[in-house]
Amino acid sequence: MEREVTLSEILAAREDRVARQAELLAAFGAPLISFTMNIPGPVKDTPLIRRAFFAGCTMLESALEEKKLPVLSRQEKLAHTGCEAYYAVDGDPLAVKRICTALEDKTPLGRLFDMDVLGPDGEKLDRAAVGGGERNCIVCGASGRGCASRRVHSVSELQAATTRIMADHFAAADGEEISWLGSVALSREVITTPKPGLVDRANNGSHRDMDIETFRTSIESLAPYWGECFSIGRETASEPPEETFRHLREAGKKAEKAMLAATAGVNTHKGAIFTLGTVCGAVGRLWRPEAPCRDPERIAQECAAMTSAAVAADWASMKNIPEEQLTAGQRLYRRYGLTGIRGEVAAGLPGVIDTSLPTYRRALAAGRNPNADAGAIALLYLIARGTDTNMVSRGGVALAAEATERVRDLLRKNPMPEMNEIAELDKWFIERNLSPGGCADLLAVTYFLHSWALQADYMPMQAQSPDKRF
Repeated sequence: MEREVTLSEILAAREDRVARQAELLAAFGAPLISFTMNIPGPVKDTPLIRRAFFAGCTMLESALEEKKLPVLSRQEKLAHTGCEAYYAVDGDPLAVKRICTALEDKTPLGRLFDMDVLGPDGEKLDRAAVGGGERNCIVCGASGRGCASRRVHSVSELQAATTRIMADHFAAADGEEISWLGSVALSREVITTPKPGLVDRANNGSHRDMDIETFRTSIESLAPYWGECFSIGRETASEPPEETFRHLREAGKKAEKAMLAATAGVNTHKGAIFTLGTVCGAVGRLWRPEAPCRDPERIAQECAAMTSAAVAADWASMKNIPEEQLTAGQRLYRRYGLTGIRGEVAAGLPGVIDTSLPTYRRALAAGRNPNADAGAIALLYLIARGTDTNMVSRGGVALAAEATERVRDLLRKNPMPEMNEIAELDKWFIERNLSPGGCADLLAVTYFLHSWALQADYMPMQAQSPDKRF
């Protein structure tokens, strides 16, 4: 990968492509899509080009499925001479060409797609046959082939434009994915049932001012925030991590105002704005267009790098603040040294990386429901760590310690408790007005990191069935 190709190699690859097209047309007698990438310069294969190619394959397959055009055969070739894919399609050739032309014209990335369509007779269909016009120059946008025929732009200009198109596409696509996964994580957290002392589908837990609908309203108000945090991280990646966090804090203040406006002043997700917002910012800092970082441990380490200095400065600055002016979290730190969710993030999310994420995955491997049992069990392990300052604030040190010990007792008896056992704990927590809100925020982070780690680009044939490649 990333080596220059010679003219003879390009010509040989072209001959091989013509031969492959003839074989597939003879074998299936159906319209054939021959998909390659329009990449200028002598380097035709890089990780970023492959990601763009796989994105094109995903778009094409989705469009064919939407139009109910069955794929009779799909083959691909990944080589230093470029990426190639072939689709024999059961359908009208013009209908297939319309789909391919629309994909080529739909987005800037499509300008890099060459989706040729051959009829069963081997004749190549022209774009004009389905109302498509000439394609624009990737550098200046001029219509037609004038720039290419007159060599208006240098190879370096063409390569820079190509890279920019791909990078911009994936920055936007990954930002949208982050926004979606952030909302999904919060939604999954609130519907996880049962959750001791917390709002869920069964009851409002120990809360009198909020219910599941309050949370849904809050989640909707915060939807744009997660993508914004990703963008902040990406745009400040060259700056010190503390600088990224400074920008995230400003965005977080605005998000908190939006949340409170949506919920009529009810604090549903203040902790999540900090924790999950920092995680999304870390994903942005580690982002590369060819391959986003999906490693939870690396992301957690970046969270620590971003926040540790600021959190330490926060604790140091409160030394001279009068007791009556301290927040609840500051009082707990001054009295008991409890650092709460800020300390958790500054330490690199050990509760998630060492406890809830591996527990959640073990529960899934054991066959537990991903949207209920597995999450409820992971939450118990977070509570058992005994570091939730919300419980201490609500019930005091002794009662919080008693609650933690009850959870530990249950886990000692049954490391994978049944839901009726957790429901009994829920009743006990509610009777004592305890609510492990910090653990709930970490459960949302657990859901997010698990989903983000599983998200993958299009699966190449080499990772599927070898008999379909060549």
